[in-house]
Amino acid sequence: MEKLDKLTTNAEEVVTIEELKTMLQKPRPRGYIGFEPSGTVHLGWKICTNKIIDFLDAGFEFVILLADWHAAINDKLDGDLKKIKLCGKYMEDCFAAMGVDTNKVTFVYASDYVNDPKYWELVLKTAKATSVARVKRAMDIMGRSEDEADKDLSKMFYPAMQVSDIFYLKVDVAYGGMDQRHAHMLARDVSKKLGLKPPVALHTPLLTGLQAGSRMNPIEVKMSKSKPESMISIHDTPEAVKKKLSKAFCPEKELLGNPVLEICKYVVFPELKNESFIIERPEKFGGKLSFATYNDLEQAYIAGLHPLDLKNATASYINRILEPIRKYFESHPENYTALKQVGILQ
Repeated sequence: MEKLDKLTTNAEEVVTIEELKTMLQKPRPRGYIGFEPSGTVHLGWKICTNKIIDFLDAGFEFVILLADWHAAINDKLDGDLKKIKLCGKYMEDCFAAMGVDTNKVTFVYASDYVNDPKYWELVLKTAKATSVARVKRAMDIMGRSEDEADKDLSKMFYPAMQVSDIFYLKVDVAYGGMDQRHAHMLARDVSKKLGLKPPVALHTPLLTGLQAGSRMNPIEVKMSKSKPESMISIHDTPEAVKKKLSKAFCPEKELLGNPVLEICKYVVFPELKNESFIIERPEKFGGKLSFATYNDLEQAYIAGLHPLDLKNATASYINRILEPIRKYFESHPENYTALKQVGILQ
């Protein structure tokens, strides 16, 4: 039960819990997550890296797919596979910098297996087991709308490839953000038709962009490197973090769609372990506040905790979280520097 609790903490959805319990009975279940190498890594990755660490602690063999061919189809980095692979190496550094023991995970690139006819056999079988309409509905896994498939046929291949990745890599649990749900559900449906093992699907929330506002589609307003003013890069300076947080959408007493509170819930509090969340304030404004749990902080915010006090404290904690990441790249600058030299990172 401890392993199950660890895996489901901060999970938005598990399909299904009973199947996950069964997987945990295996000696070495196999989990996976896929990423397109496509540019700067942002703070939302902490949700993913923390969950990957949970998988490892639960005894999983874990594969991180750096989907270079998929990124090329999705027009990332101008579809240049050389740049995309270079970005993949930078992303390997990011996982290490954010606390993942890279000796315990397996990094796989799509280009490692696209020459295998068995993979393309899976792609064709997957394509035959679904419809064009269903594939189009899954286009949000790549941040695309359905009509974009009409302009570029290669976009239609992407969902079938992602489903086939899961089968090819022999995955027990497919993990991703909620934006990957359509692909994972498609894999479960296709598996029944092809007589293959359906993957358990585990999804964590997407961090809302700092300027996104409230009550909007979480996939559309997620923190993204394509909106630099609305995201916190893991390379941002302490001053940049404070400035971005000071301008963040954070309406008084509102919880829904509040990106500052989301950062506290999904990024800051998991890092605190048994430590309290402290808000430092001058005595004339009420003095120091201490919160043992996120729920305590949430209730205080509903009761009238000032947004600026929350923002200032959150910025301090983010900078504390980013400090070891900054130090990692100071001592491992090669891939990060190479990306800056070709203009991929600023």
